[in-house]
Amino acid sequence: MPSSSSVLSSPSSMKDKQKKGEVMWPRLVANKLLGRQLGSYSFMADYPSVDIMQEMEDLNSISNPKKIFNHKDTQKYKVFVSTWNVGGVPPTDNLELEDWLDTKNNAYDIYVLGFQEIVPLSAKNVLGAEKSKVAMKWNSLIRATLNKSLSNSQRCEELKVGERVKVYPVKDGCKFTTQDFRCIISKQMVGILVSVWVRADLRRFIRYPSVSCVGCGIMSCLGNKGSVSVRFQLHETSFCFVCCHLASGGKEGDEMLRNSDTVEIFSRTGFPRGPFLDQPKKIHDHDRVVLFGDLNYRISLPEESTRSLVAQKEWNTLLDKDQLRGEVSEGRAFDGWHEGPILFSPTYKYYPNSDEYYGCIQRKKGEKKRSPAWCDRILWRGNGLKQCLYDRCEAKLSDHRPVRAIFTAEVEVLRSSNSLKSFFMSDRFHHIQDPLELFSNEDYSLNRRLSLEL
Repeated sequence: MPSSSSVLSSPSSMKDKQKKGEVMWPRLVANKLLGRQLGSYSFMADYPSVDIMQEMEDLNSISNPKKIFNHKDTQKYKVFVSTWNVGGVPPTDNLELEDWLDTKNNAYDIYVLGFQEIVPLSAKNVLGAEKSKVAMKWNSLIRATLNKSLSNSQRCEELKVGERVKVYPVKDGCKFTTQDFRCIISKQMVGILVSVWVRADLRRFIRYPSVSCVGCGIMSCLGNKGSVSVRFQLHETSFCFVCCHLASGGKEGDEMLRNSDTVEIFSRTGFPRGPFLDQPKKIHDHDRVVLFGDLNYRISLPEESTRSLVAQKEWNTLLDKDQLRGEVSEGRAFDGWHEGPILFSPTYKYYPNSDEYYGCIQRKKGEKKRSPAWCDRILWRGNGLKQCLYDRCEAKLSDHRPVRAIFTAEVEVLRSSNSLKSFFMSDRFHHIQDPLELFSNEDYSLNRRLSLEL
């Protein structure tokens, strides 16, 4: 089934759908029994398919554009990837994201942002119809933050000062600059949300965007746990980003449940093959792959020992007992994956709006024990990816701290050396720099031992 994209719409346009609150569990269970994917291939984006269809009308006489290229170059792009479990806490209207997205000091070409628990994982949210109001609010805040440096005259009409920020289609006459970012994919599955943003001038080189959802939660099929994977091709290089929320639990042996979730995700995730049947179908088939999220792996030490070592910042000793690294070293998970050096404090579990780990203050009666752990992680595989930064941010919205990684990604770019190049670069096609994009029917619709090679 081909992917389809819908224009990001305002929360009010989803009102009727949310009111229905229909119970979805019979269909979800049936999909599990029949081996079908959870959710759909559809996703939200800034670009309606009709714009691409209009551009194709001028090129319908060419059957396969790849024939006009015979040379490849390599370009490098900066990719920002981050994961944040927000604990079911909705963002406030004035929530500052500049420090998290590093927009004050740096600019990146692509932002891939993954959230977990954007809504509480209650039975109503897990079994009921998808509620997109919170996702829309996160996207609006992200848009405002990434494009904050733009002057009002450079903004589209819907982002004028004084208006309520809504995410609407790009309007005619809105002029992009190199600092203007647009959403190419936004996909939610219960509490998991993935939002991908690119510089507007790069959009013309993005093709075959697609999504795939896998539920690993209740009955091993519901979306309270699982993954949302997104893929696209930039020039001639395919990217896949897998946002996960794996099985929770701090008991001995719970790490095996998390391993099982990853096996399910790698097995059941699948993407359309594209119009020429040459696009990667599985996660591992892509050129550049990043997996990130609340992986929930804990530290296999007594709680008192863990807290003492955290206070002393003995990361080496703690990482020797990190469950994820232990499972990798035993060959039970993530073979061939890489993780950068961990030089930051465990990201879980905090009291909200506090720097105190959960349990440091006298527990209330009935409170569960929660030892600090590096639950939130970013892994990658494939040549052509170089990690430049791996750290955590100090946003205190929830009981988790966000984790982010900066990558330099090598991308293959096709070059033309024949006369057709001048045709495509003529005034008639002044807005097209890579004609390949028009032929995708997918578009319609630290040097320390802390560094780990997984």
